[in-house]
Amino acid sequence: MTGKERVLAMIRGEATDRLPLMPITMMFAADHAGVPYGRYAADGAVLAEAQLRIAEEFGFDHVSAISDPAREVSDLGGAIEWFDDQPPAIRGDAPLLDEKGKLAGLALPDPEAPGRMYDRLRGVRHLAERAGASLMIEGWVEGPCAMAADLRGMTALMLDFADDPQFVDDLMDFAVRMEVRFAAAQVDAGATLMGIGDAAASLVGPRIYQQFVLAWEQRLVEQIHALGVPVRLHICGNTKRIVRGMGETKCEIVDLDYLTPLCEARAAMGANQVLLGNLDPVRTLRDGTPESVYAALTECHAQAGPRYIVAAGCETARGTPTENVRAMARYAADHN
Repeated sequence: MTGKERVLAMIRGEATDRLPLMPITMMFAADHAGVPYGRYAADGAVLAEAQLRIAEEFGFDHVSAISDPAREVSDLGGAIEWFDDQPPAIRGDAPLLDEKGKLAGLALPDPEAPGRMYDRLRGVRHLAERAGASLMIEGWVEGPCAMAADLRGMTALMLDFADDPQFVDDLMDFAVRMEVRFAAAQVDAGATLMGIGDAAASLVGPRIYQQFVLAWEQRLVEQIHALGVPVRLHICGNTKRIVRGMGETKCEIVDLDYLTPLCEARAAMGANQVLLGNLDPVRTLRDGTPESVYAALTECHAQAGPRYIVAAGCETARGTPTENVRAMARYAADHN
C-alpha cells in the first residue's frame, strides 16, 4: 500500500498492511534538512523539500504544510516577530483586536494574494506535485478558539467569554469563515487531508468549550468535509476534560497530546474513532531509547485499539535522535 492508501484505509475502517505513521515534524524536519527554521517557515518550497526528504527517509505516510500559527494573523496585518532559527511568533503585547470594535472593519484575507497564506499554498502545491499520488498531503488551518486567541489575546478572550458572549460568537464566526476559505484554497492546491490546530481550546475548561467552542469546531469540520477531504484535529495540552467533545467534532482523526491518555479518549469516543498519538515528545521520544520508544508505543496501541495511527503526542521535538524516530517507524511496520 502507498502511504495515502494506508491512511485512507484506516479512516474507512479497512484492513491495512501496517499502521499508518503520521508524526508532526517541523523543527525536526528543518534541522534534518540543514535549514534554519526561520527560512523553513518563510519559504513554502523549502518547507516542502524538507518534508519530502524526511518522509522518504523515515517512511512517513504523509507530508504536512504546518509550520506555525502566525500565517493568518500576518495576512490580517497583525504584529509578528521573526527569528532566525525559531518559529515566528504573534506578538502578545500587540493583539490585532486590542479593541473589540476593530472586528467589524476586519476583512477576510485572500489566500491567493501575496502573503504568508499564499506561501503555504505554494508549499502544498509543491508537495502535491511531488508526492500527491503516494502520500497524504496535509494542509493546515487554525481552529476557531486558537484564532480568536491569536487575534484578541488569550487573557482578553477569557474575559470576553464572560463579559461579551455575542462578540465571542462574532469573532469565532469570522475565524471559521476565514479558515474555510484558506482550507478551500489548500484543497485546490492539492491537499488531501486538512489539519486543524486549536491549541487554545485546552485552556478554556469544559463549560466554555461546550458553550462557545465545540459548535464552531463542528461547523469548521463540516465545511471542510464539504470540500471533499478528511480532517485531523490537534489540540495541544491537557484535553482530558474536553475529550468527549473532541470526538463529537466528527473529525476522522483525533490527534491527542501526551497529557490525555488514549484509554480515556477511546472510552469517551467509542470504538470507531481513529486516534493518533500520544507519546510524550520530550521525555519518551526525544530523551528515551529506541527500546523505550517501541515499548511506549506498544502501550499506546493497546490503549487505543486497532483504529490507531503512530505518532508523538505533539511535534517531534528538535534534537530527537533519528534512531528513536526509526523506532516509531519500526513499530508501525511491525503492526497492522
